[in-house]
Amino acid sequence: MTDSRNSRHVAVIGAGIVGASIAWRIAARGCQVTLIDKAEPGSGASSHSFAWINAGAKEPIGYHNLNRRSLEMWPRFSAALGDEVGLRWGGKISWEANPDAAEQLKARVDRLQSWGYPTRVVSAQELAELEPALEIGPVSAAEYSENEGQAEPQMVVDACLRRLRGLESSLMTGVEVLDFGRDSSGRIRTIHTTSQDIEPDVVVLATGTDTTVLAAKADVKIHQAQSPGVVIRTSPLPPLLNHVPVVYAPPLGDGRREIHLRQCADGRFMIGEGDQESLAEDDTQAHADDLLSRASCYLPGLADVEAIPVPVGWRPMPLDGYPTMGFTTESPNLYVALTHSGVTLAPVLSQLAALEICDDVRADAVLAPYRPERFAALTQREIDEMIHPRARHR
Repeated sequence: MTDSRNSRHVAVIGAGIVGASIAWRIAARGCQVTLIDKAEPGSGASSHSFAWINAGAKEPIGYHNLNRRSLEMWPRFSAALGDEVGLRWGGKISWEANPDAAEQLKARVDRLQSWGYPTRVVSAQELAELEPALEIGPVSAAEYSENEGQAEPQMVVDACLRRLRGLESSLMTGVEVLDFGRDSSGRIRTIHTTSQDIEPDVVVLATGTDTTVLAAKADVKIHQAQSPGVVIRTSPLPPLLNHVPVVYAPPLGDGRREIHLRQCADGRFMIGEGDQESLAEDDTQAHADDLLSRASCYLPGLADVEAIPVPVGWRPMPLDGYPTMGFTTESPNLYVALTHSGVTLAPVLSQLAALEICDDVRADAVLAPYRPERFAALTQREIDEMIHPRARHR
C-alpha cells in the first residue's frame, strides 16, 4: 500500500543494499522513484560483504544501539519485502586459545552484558554442543551471542527491485552519473548521466565508495578512508553448520590471523580472516587456498571443496567509521546515505531516510551524530588522525 500524499520525484543513485532499500521504502510511500546504478544492482560492496547481522562489534553505546535497533527490525523488514532473503538466525560463536585474548573476550562480553546485549561466556563443552560440526581445539574462553544472524545482500537487493517494479519505479543500470546541474541555492535541478538527463525533486546518494567523488560535484565534502577487504567463497555444500550460522575461530598459532566463516543460502561458504574490519588486498588463488585450508582445520567438512577467490572489495567507510546520513547544507535537496555495516543497518537507515525525505522531518534524536556536515570543518591534521586504521574498526 502506498502513501498517495507523496508525489515528489526521488532519484536514488546506487543500487546496493542501502540504496535499493531506501528506494523501495520511498516508493512505498508514493514517491516517483528512479534508481540509478553504474553497473548491476548489488555488484559493488554488497557483493563482498560478510553479511553478518550484529550489534556486538559496535561501539560506543549509541552506535551499538542503532545497530541493535536495526538487527531487531530485520524480521519485519524481510516480511515486508515478501521474498526469501537468506535470513537465518542462531547467533555467533567465537573462542580464544590464547589466555590474553581470552581476557579481552571476557571483558568484551562483560561490557556488552552491561548494555543489555544477549551474549555470554560459555564453556568448551557448551561450545561443542552449540555446533557439533566444528573441531574446536584448545579453549581459554568462548562466547555465544544468541541474537545475531546473517542475510544475503544480493537476495535483498533483488527483492527490493521486484517491489520497485510493482510500484512502477524506474531502474537505470549501466548508467553513470556525470555531473549535477544546480541552481543559485545549490539545489540539484538536473542529473546529467551517460544515458539521459533527469530532473528530480530529491537526490539520494547511496553510492558507497563513489560517494566522495559524486558529492564533490555538488560541493559537498564527504571524507572516506580506504578500506579494502578480502573474502573467499567455496563451491556449494550440504548444510554443515546446523545451529549457529556465524563462526569466529582463533589463530592456529602459526602467526596467521583468526578465521571467520558462514554458510550462505546457496550452500557456498564465505570465509575471511582477522576481524571483519581487517584491511587485506591479497585476492590470489594461493591466498584463497590457504584460507580454506585453515578454515577446514576447524570445519573438516570443508576439506575437499574448491576455494574460489573473490576480487578485493573496497568497503564504504566514512572517515570516522560511522554512518553519514542526511541532507547536505551545500546542496539542500541532496541526501547522503553512506555507511559501513550496510547489511546490519539497512532496515533502520532506510526507514529513517524515508521518514526524513517523505515527511520533511529531521530524526535528530537518532541521526544527529551522523550528519554529513561533521566533516566540513576538519583540518588536515584531524583527517590524518582519523585515517589511522583503528578509527575504522566500527
